[in-house]
Formats: sequence, C-alpha cells, structure tokens
Amino acid sequence: MELLSGSLFLLLCVCGVLFLGLGWKGKGGKGRLPPGPTPLPILGNFLQLDPNNMLRSLEKLGEAYGSVFTVYLGLQRVVVLCGYKAVKEALVDQAEDFSGRGQLPSFSKDFNEHGVVFANGDRWRQLRRFSLTTLRNFGMGKRSIEERIQEEAQCLAEEFHKTQGTPFDPTFILSRAVSNIICSIVFGNRFQYDDEKFLTLNNLITERFRVGSLPPSQLYNIFPEIMEKIPGSHHAASKCSQGIIRFIEERIKMQQASLDPSDPHNYIDCFLVKMDQEKNNPASEFCMENLVMTTFNLFFAGTETIGTTLRYGFLTMLKYPQIQEKLHEEIDRVIGRDRIPATEDRNKMPYTEAVLHEIQRFSDILPMSLPHAATKDINFKGYVIPKGSVSAWAKAWPAWSCSSSSPPSCRPSPSSPLCPPARSASHRRPWALGRCPQNTSCQRPGANTDLSLPVLRRKKILVSLSVPLHS
Repeated sequence: MELLSGSLFLLLCVCGVLFLGLGWKGKGGKGRLPPGPTPLPILGNFLQLDPNNMLRSLEKLGEAYGSVFTVYLGLQRVVVLCGYKAVKEALVDQAEDFSGRGQLPSFSKDFNEHGVVFANGDRWRQLRRFSLTTLRNFGMGKRSIEERIQEEAQCLAEEFHKTQGTPFDPTFILSRAVSNIICSIVFGNRFQYDDEKFLTLNNLITERFRVGSLPPSQLYNIFPEIMEKIPGSHHAASKCSQGIIRFIEERIKMQQASLDPSDPHNYIDCFLVKMDQEKNNPASEFCMENLVMTTFNLFFAGTETIGTTLRYGFLTMLKYPQIQEKLHEEIDRVIGRDRIPATEDRNKMPYTEAVLHEIQRFSDILPMSLPHAATKDINFKGYVIPKGSVSAWAKAWPAWSCSSSSPPSCRPSPSSPLCPPARSASHRRPWALGRCPQNTSCQRPGANTDLSLPVLRRKKILVSLSVPLHS
C-alpha cells in the first residue's frame, strides 16, 4: 500500500512538471513572443543567468537571439531590449505603450508603489508633473540651479585642496557634493561635509546601492517569497532604506513647523502646500507617503549615479594623462584660473564637452534601466508583448557601437555633431568635473597602479591632486 502511495505521488509530481512545462510553452501565444532560451518550470532561465554578472549573461543571450528576446526570471516573464534602435523604438517612438513601471521586489517592499519612480497610472502622472514643474521653478536648467552647482563645485575644489597632494579616495567626497546639490533643492540648504547626520544619510545611500547589487538581492528579485525567508545580506537593503526614510521624515517635520504657505523655499515646502490645497480631493496623490518616497527617489536617483560618474571622470584622467593635458589647455584658454565655469562656456569648449560625453559612454554606470511594463498588448518588431504581464528591461548595450576600451581622444570628435543619445543627456553633464581640473591635476599615486577598466570598476583607486600641468 505504501509502495502504491509512493508511486502515485511520484506520478503526480511528474504530471505536474509536464503540465508546468507545457504551460511555459503556452505562455508565448503560439510563438508570438520574442524568441529566447527555453525556460524550466519554476526556475525559468535562472540556470542560464549569472547573479554575479547579470549584464554579461544577458549580453550573451542577446548575441544568440537578437535585439529583442524573452527570458523568465523564475515565474516572471521579461522581454529584454538591447541596442540603441530597439530601445529608442520602444521607449521613445512607443513611449506611451511602454510607460508602465515594472516592479522590482527588492524595491517594492520599501516603496509600496509610492513616489514617482515606482508608481503607475494617475499617481505617476500627478507626481511627475508636479516634480518637473517645481524643480523647473526652483531653477532646473536655469541660472539659480547653476549657481547652486557652482557653489558646491567651489566647496568640492576647496575640499580637494585640503589633501595637499597626498593620495586619497575621492569616492565619498564626490557623492557628498552631489547629495548636497539635491539637499539644497529638496531641503533648501546644504550641509558641511563633516556633518554627522549628512554623513549618515550618504553612507546609507551608498550601502543601499552596494547591497542591492549583490547576488542575494538579485536572487530576491527573482524568487522574493523564498528569499524573504532566507537570512542574508539582502535583508540589509530594507534596513538602509528605512534609515533614509527616517532622515527624510525628520526633515519634513522640521519644515512643517516653519512652513510659510505664501513663501515656499524648496521642494518639500511646495509639496506640503500642495497637500493642503488638495486635502479635500479624494483623487489627489499628494499625501505624506508620496512626499517621503518622492524625496527618497530624488536622492537615490542622483547621489550614487552622478557621484560614480564623477569618480570615473577622475579615474579617466589618471588613465589618459594626455587627455587631461588637453582639457587643461582648453580650460585655461576659455575660462582661466580665477572664475568658476558657467553654462555659456560650454559652446566654446568642444573638447571638454566631447570628453564628458565619452566618460558617460564608456563608464556605463547604469547599463540596465528600471523595468518598464506594457500598458497594453504591443506589436513590436513583429512580436506581441502582452499587456501587464511583461516587463521590458531596456539595455543600452550596444547603443554605442565603439569599443569601450579605446581612449576618449577618438570619440566623439570635438569638431563633429554629437549623436542623439549624447545630445539628450547634455543637460545632465557632471559640472564639478570642469571646476576641479581648473586648478588641479590628477596623478596616480604609484607608477605601477593598474588602471585597466575591469580594475577601475571593482577596486578602490587612490588619487593624488597636484598643481596644474601648465603654469
């Protein structure tokens, strides 16, 4: 009897696996989904992906299946877009169709679909419209924000000069400078670089990024129910997020106490005024949860990414001293040593502009975007992407067709027009890089320091700043 029960149980398991396997094949709508590797029941394509290097795993699949392909992350079906043409066609030409936000479990439990980044539908539209308008009114793209950046660049340069030529790691100083610019817009004031609360905030943001990039967090996004019950570093991500949220909530309480509705001074003030104006509107998305999470979004989206881009700029100057020398020549000729760079200088400095574009291209800080979701059944490149059930992860590789190992002197040419991706990113140029080489030059602390790109991506490199190359 026990043997019969065991055989019956085994038969049920085999039938279940076969049923799930047939279910995987049926999900594609009779082959209308983009091609991709055959998934296993439950696991999907997990065994074909390396959690330590998800990007390279997807690159290999892209080489095999083309610019649009399907993978299964556990039970979640994901359509991956790779290459400039595919990404542009989806996110620009068919932007409305792909405007949904796919969820990442490691972030969803922190944000719960609040804030502007992980929201969908009317909530996203209301918060995005308000944020763009408010930031524009407080100087995004105008002189006032330029002055804030100039002030912070000056403070950053002074901080660098304090090193007196001794080798140091610029990572945290750069992230503090970027964070301070966001603070000046969101809170209305900047912090001293040694302020304890400010240091705590930046350490939490850095640690949240670090933990979120580790394999356990990647696995959490694929198998959230399982990983939630397993101890590991992925649980530290939420602890970091909660620390950031507490910091923001404390600042909001401070500003509520001193708020003058007739004279808002920063983003939080404006949001609080809007909350009061719409307190009787049941359809309003202006509530405390969205204020906290949108503020979190602004810090999280800017501090680590722009700070890392600036760090790569310094490391590039170490790797290519001949590029640094040409930058100094152009800066000396156009700006000189005594005044701070300004927006109007940009058109007179094509070489500096080209180098900044190239740093952004080959450093590849965020090769994968946040997941997008189809808002309806989409016909795309001869395939059908079903509504809602599919997230589209857009990868820029190889949006730039040149090799990432060649120096910035070759692309883009300072005398030639920039391509569309470069032009679209021009308003996000890392300003501080123009101020820092104005009165200093980067030097490697040792002649034998390995500055190959793989090393730059994973190791902490010390920088030594000295007087300018030219007298």
